[in-house]
Amino acid sequence: YDKYAASRLVAAGGSTCPETELATAADRIDFPMVLKPRWGSDSIGLRRYAHGPVPASKRNERYIVQRYIRGTDITIGVLNGQAGAPLHIRIPDGTLYTFARKYVLRPRIVPVTEQRLATRVRVEAVRIAATLGVDWAARIDFIHERGADVLYFLECDVAPLVGRGSAFDLSLRAAGFARSEQ
Repeated sequence: YDKYAASRLVAAGGSTCPETELATAADRIDFPMVLKPRWGSDSIGLRRYAHGPVPASKRNERYIVQRYIRGTDITIGVLNGQAGAPLHIRIPDGTLYTFARKYVLRPRIVPVTEQRLATRVRVEAVRIAATLGVDWAARIDFIHERGADVLYFLECDVAPLVGRGSAFDLSLRAAGFARSEQ
């Protein structure tokens, strides 16, 4: 759950990540930026800042800042080294995929239909899971910046919700994994 360490490891492994710094070094990232807790999941505490400064109470090693990327949110389940189908989180461009959007407003989640992008996401997800030492299940989140055609790793949830209807379940079922295999 250490988003700072994960972004460093994943970038060193050859994947693209948004510029990421500890919030103590927030001045190294240009605005707009995203502030998020360094540890944890479900986008709790996620905030976008169009301009500064980052609040003094958040400028510590418990938070990270990342360059804000405007694009398409994508998630994918990985189980025992095999990727599910990439899923497009249907939220308006420029909207953050926050806790409320995930669990209260419940956006539509559909398979990524563009085959080349879907293949890239699956390959990257398996590579990232291996880089991070995932030994069972994970849900990996990306954002795709369409104009530049760049796929950015956002985070890896190594304790994903695996219940029926979760993003993890939907991704694996869309790839043909029976519920019993999950």
